[in-house]
Amino acid sequence: MSETTARKFNLLPMLGHTKGKRSAVTCALKCDNACAGDVCNTSSNSYFRDIASATMSRRAALGFGAAGALAVVLGNAVTSAEPASAAGLSKAAKEGFGQSKLQFTAIPSIDASVDAVTVPEGFTWQPVIRWGDPIFNDAPAFDLNNQTAAAQEQQFGYNNDYTDILEIPGSKGRRAVLFANHEYTNDAIMFPATMPAEQQRAVGAAAHGLSVVELERKNKNTPWNYVKGAPLNRRYLNNTVYELTGPAAGSSLVKTVKDPEGRFIKGTLGNCAGGTTPWGTILSGEENFQGYFVAPGTSASDKRYGLTSNATARKWEMDDPRWDTRNEGYQNEANRFGWIVEVDPFDPTSTPKKHSSLGRFKHEGANVIISESGHVVAYSGDDERFDYLYKFVSKDKYREGDRKHNMTLLSAGNLYVAQFTGNSPDFKDSDLPDDGAFDGIGAWLPLVVDGKSAIDGMSVEEVLVYTRLAADKAANEKGGATKMDRAEDVEPSLHTGKVYVACTNNSNRGVGSNEGANEVNPRNQNRDGHIVEITETGDQTSTSFTWNLLMVCGDPAQGDFTYFSGFPTDKVSPISCPDNLAFDSVGNLWISTDGAPSGIGRADGLFKVTLDGAERGKVEQFLAVPRDAETCGPIIHDDERTVFVAVQHPGEDGTFAKQVSFFPDYVPAGTTPAPGQARAPRPSVIQVFRTDS
Repeated sequence: MSETTARKFNLLPMLGHTKGKRSAVTCALKCDNACAGDVCNTSSNSYFRDIASATMSRRAALGFGAAGALAVVLGNAVTSAEPASAAGLSKAAKEGFGQSKLQFTAIPSIDASVDAVTVPEGFTWQPVIRWGDPIFNDAPAFDLNNQTAAAQEQQFGYNNDYTDILEIPGSKGRRAVLFANHEYTNDAIMFPATMPAEQQRAVGAAAHGLSVVELERKNKNTPWNYVKGAPLNRRYLNNTVYELTGPAAGSSLVKTVKDPEGRFIKGTLGNCAGGTTPWGTILSGEENFQGYFVAPGTSASDKRYGLTSNATARKWEMDDPRWDTRNEGYQNEANRFGWIVEVDPFDPTSTPKKHSSLGRFKHEGANVIISESGHVVAYSGDDERFDYLYKFVSKDKYREGDRKHNMTLLSAGNLYVAQFTGNSPDFKDSDLPDDGAFDGIGAWLPLVVDGKSAIDGMSVEEVLVYTRLAADKAANEKGGATKMDRAEDVEPSLHTGKVYVACTNNSNRGVGSNEGANEVNPRNQNRDGHIVEITETGDQTSTSFTWNLLMVCGDPAQGDFTYFSGFPTDKVSPISCPDNLAFDSVGNLWISTDGAPSGIGRADGLFKVTLDGAERGKVEQFLAVPRDAETCGPIIHDDERTVFVAVQHPGEDGTFAKQVSFFPDYVPAGTTPAPGQARAPRPSVIQVFRTDS
């Protein structure tokens, strides 16, 4: 599609407005041009108040409490948290973050036009699985020019985002399951123009959803391969039934003509990031679901969730009435999306869940930690400009080894929204506070507590279905919930109990009537994002916390205002738009990005960040992804010197006739692709591993 055509028909409203390497096509297909529309959160809640007393700073607060109960099962490995006092270093820092076996020399920033995966010297990469790879015995081989819905339903889906790899018990490290989200599709580069539009829509729909695929390898020193026809392989499609759990299940707000009980929902949409629970299930966040629905667009809830009467990009509403909530009997269909999904990857016969107790909004994902008290705590960000950060605390407690019980823990509990308060009242946009750090205190404002609504005028069901509206009303003596700069992935560290929030960006902050910079969102027109570090007061169930900024992202060499916890800015890899977060075995934070440093045309990548000690704030780039691609779903197996990432939307700005990326097959022009290969970009999960000793 030419720029002239796009502008003429207003098909790419973000064209000319994106920064760095972000594509206007991605904005249209992934986010439904959210940044081009009106800000959804027009509430007048007071979302940030500074306090003068530096004695309220995190430096005067107690650190994370005893954490013997903090553990998560990742395959067969168990990682426990260790306490870290405010005055001392974490166990990981004392032993040395450099003790990781995954040592590398940081790569330089890579030009965004480079259509290659760039890795450090001594490493190489190869795909684990690609879009279209057949995962069942009777699945046809991938055929780029002749895809059908029936074929795609049996093949790995498109635009993989969150991934995890869980070892199959008893396999001695030689077998595992890989889980992947499939967030959205790009018909313009997936299908030839000769393919009928109805067929394109059907194949595109089948390329959404989730995948579970078995992996195998000879030993821990060899790369993984996926196993076609393995017993645990599964696709989750638009006709897959999910059970709605929690207080909203059975509510009149989620009933439709096809589901008069309001308990069984077909499909999952816009699945972005996720998490793995201590009992070995996967959580997947339904994010940009609004872009799949046509709606009246006039109600308060429609406006708050970005639902409009415009035709959708994929036009599924032409084939199925449920995608148009103006149709009789389908008024509540959009209310059935925007949840946290739980999948058991080890049981292909199980029914996946949608948990209403965690609230409904544009979930980037959800990540779980077990508190000292034994309650399960899940953190989740709402990936929207000026929206909120949430926390869920389970009603019941975790039972070691009781998987059946633990799989009910996300069905009932308390839900909170975050309020941040800074301790530098004279803070100014893009300036280091007088006390030398961005920090302060915070509170978790209640939305649902002990099975009752904490919001006047709203029932529990209304709070959970219209969580954004409920969060707008939450308040205490300091004001309301804090409007954040797109809180995306939220990850608790199992080494220290601290919680890390990736705020990707918000170019609208301080623009027009929009709220301006404050200490926790410290830049107007924030195009590069930042990372918030939270320390709960006591254990994770606390309703108060302290916070600081780990980093304010950007490229210091370009004159950007940046902050890396005091680490010299001339000794860091430039980083922008933090998106997904992960930890390695010794507690380093790893960040994948969705938008390279603004304005300098660099590729997205994966970065390691030291969190404690003399090198706290040091950023080192590990890899860069191909042209137009975003780095997603990092998995760090540093004990095996291996890293996995999902490479999403490579070649986004091309067309089927004129592709601009050929990742990962890289079939030379004039060469006939081998079976299963294609001269087109294929979103893939890749593994990066050492080739030297």
